[in-house]
Amino acid sequence: MQWVVESYGILLSALILAGGALGDSFGRRRMFMIGVAVFMIASTACGLAQNIHQLILARCLQGIGAALLVPGSLAIISASFDKDSRGRAIGVWSGSTAITSAFGPVLGGWLIQYASWRWAFFLNLPAAAVVLAISSFSVPESRAPDAKRVDWAGAALATLGSGA
Repeated sequence: MQWVVESYGILLSALILAGGALGDSFGRRRMFMIGVAVFMIASTACGLAQNIHQLILARCLQGIGAALLVPGSLAIISASFDKDSRGRAIGVWSGSTAITSAFGPVLGGWLIQYASWRWAFFLNLPAAAVVLAISSFSVPESRAPDAKRVDWAGAALATLGSGA
């Protein structure tokens, strides 16, 4: 069970720098939306897992999706808000992240106890669908103006170092 929890965090932390670099180079909205889609597919795989090994692999895939969407979300906020309102927007983002980090495990525990552990993962699906719909219509694409190309060797070393 520890790997079910830890596999997500390991992949997220090991790949978050690469996810940010990909967003800077190929488009923050694009990488964010790919991350949300990967997370949504992985959540479905988690909910449908037939054994612990499938669940761990699906949680790894969730971590990869999160590594693409987390840096993109903050970068989109920074690119979308002017200097005067950016601080408030980042504060809302931080507060929302803190609330979901605190409330998510409680809701997940309730679902596990009173419904099914699978619903802790299926709950992500409608939220991800809404995020994808809103992002496709309301979020402008942005890139880092000085981004050249992704340093694949550096990304691989950072990923290996963080993952280790």
